[in-house]
Amino acid sequence: MSASKLADLLLLGQGRDLASERGVSCEGELPAASDPALIERAKIARAKLGSSAMILGHHYQRDEVIQFADITGDSFKLAQAAKENSSAEFIFFCGVHFMAESADILTSKDQKVILPDLAAGCSMADMATATQVNDAWQIFEKLGIASRTIPITYMNSSAAIKAFTGKNHGAICTSSNAERALKWAFEKGEKVFFLPDQHLGRNTAILKLGLSLDECVVWNPWKSNGGLSDSQIKTAKVILWRGHCSVHGRFKVENINEMRAKLPGVKILVHPECQHEVVANADVVGSTEAIIRTIEASPIGSKWAIGTELNLVQRLANTYSDREIHFLDKTVCYCSTMNRIDLPHLVWAMENLVQSRVVNQITVEAQTAKYALIALERMLALP
Repeated sequence: MSASKLADLLLLGQGRDLASERGVSCEGELPAASDPALIERAKIARAKLGSSAMILGHHYQRDEVIQFADITGDSFKLAQAAKENSSAEFIFFCGVHFMAESADILTSKDQKVILPDLAAGCSMADMATATQVNDAWQIFEKLGIASRTIPITYMNSSAAIKAFTGKNHGAICTSSNAERALKWAFEKGEKVFFLPDQHLGRNTAILKLGLSLDECVVWNPWKSNGGLSDSQIKTAKVILWRGHCSVHGRFKVENINEMRAKLPGVKILVHPECQHEVVANADVVGSTEAIIRTIEASPIGSKWAIGTELNLVQRLANTYSDREIHFLDKTVCYCSTMNRIDLPHLVWAMENLVQSRVVNQITVEAQTAKYALIALERMLALP
């Protein structure tokens, strides 16, 4: 049974409507998911668009979408690919909203970024709004620490949060260069305001920079003063935003213990967005790209339990069938928002473009894009 079919059956078993779950937000008629001509329609539309279009596919996407991607990668690699291919007038970004925003910021004004389903968002990015972050910063100013605090914002954030970061002398980071970004920030100031993923910030600060748990505090935007005393805010080295990835946050130490008991000699490989206890008990920790490289370089016959999005784990297991690769959690764990980009939406968007209709274009307001680009360029300038 295919992964997408399994996901559909799970939703139907819960009495939920597939169309609403997938966030059908577009006007017009989508091809049916079971349409036997869907793949052929995709091939025809793609051929007609030719070099004027480029399809980018995030590693967490369904196989049905990945098969049509010109480039696969993590969010930043794909945004860079869009920037470097200036000849492609249209960029189909098969990912989530913040990724398409980053691509729009990094590409030229003549290029258009298309998100096949506008409902494909990111729960982590939605955990920090511009209003909430600005309110927190005003408190830092009142306490006299803002001038000594450098914001470091994860790529998994809205353009507005990236713009806040650029305005306030901070930089963007990815899961692969978070350590370098934090070191850069401490060269510029005394404190770091890390958002929106508390786990990546905490894991990097403690396991890479040697800070203690006591030196990291969590800012809860839903509580007065972030749920912290003035003293806690003033003495902290890292102020972590209370955000997390709904996929990576579900892995537990119990999953690791169960897997090790069941498969002697298994190596535990997890993403740094996982909870601190999980990362501390894993054998290998790495970004999405690092996870792929680790499996590529692993010996034939090796055993792995991987804590990241299920589409990627299944793809690695199929690609490297001469290794024993397992999903760390025993329950199904797809990124529900990423999975809203499916083949019917991609075909719908491509066929509209063939008819000279640009649908679901993502554009970032000029001032927001200006300051967000500053923050992104600071990241690019990191050694």
